Amino acid sequence: MKQYHLIGILMIVVAIVIFLSAAEDVSTYANFSDAVADDTVKISGTLAKDKKMIYDPQNEPNIFTFYLTDSDGATEKVILTQPKPQDFELAEQIVVTGKRREGTFVANSVLTKCPSKYKDEELYLQSES
Repeated sequence: MKQYHLIGILMIVVAIVIFLSAAEDVSTYANFSDAVADDTVKISGTLAKDKKMIYDPQNEPNIFTFYLTDSDGATEKVILTQPKPQDFELAEQIVVTGKRREGTFVANSVLTKCPSKYKDEELYLQSES
């Protein structure tokens, strides 16, 4: 077999491995009612601003506790195993990825959608027309 054939086969194998590993991360959003113990899920929701957030960076810098309301309206306690994200209170939407453990949702990552800095400008332009 020629060297070019081996390189081509190797490139195909690498492409398949990359595709399969990327396909594992593609998932749909769930609700708290769908989250089962030991299954990793993504839950999209909003911050329950009427509930207390707990973050003590001096003693536990990688533990942040807050309450999230999912799309079904269920509100549950979420423990994030990372520091509190900057401007977390301003988030319009929050997506947490994690697992249910002992009645609490433990998230290992969070993605926040904050208000657009152009939102005021968009509202101003819409009011002019």
